Amino acid sequence: MTEKAVPTVQVDNDRTRVTEWRFAPGAATGYHRHEYDYVVVPQTSGRLRMTGPDGAATVSELTAGRSYFRDAGVEHDVVNANDFEFVFVEIEFK
Repeated sequence: MTEKAVPTVQVDNDRTRVTEWRFAPGAATGYHRHEYDYVVVPQTSGRLRMTGPDGAATVSELTAGRSYFRDAGVEHDVVNANDFEFVFVEIEFK
């Protein structure tokens, strides 16, 4: 069984949810669909592997502090493809 990434909700109110995600090497979020638009702020530089609904996987190189935005509706499983812990903060707009 794949180790699970560890989410820690830091803020959750009627407009925003902020979650810190910590991934041990090889840890995964599990397949999920994003209900809201969101921004990811990497705290670590490294690679994440994303597998979409069609089973296709892509690897993204992320840089600490370089944020990105995604629209609601994204479906994927996210896996730490590094041999070290990977951390990012996810900010969802309700």
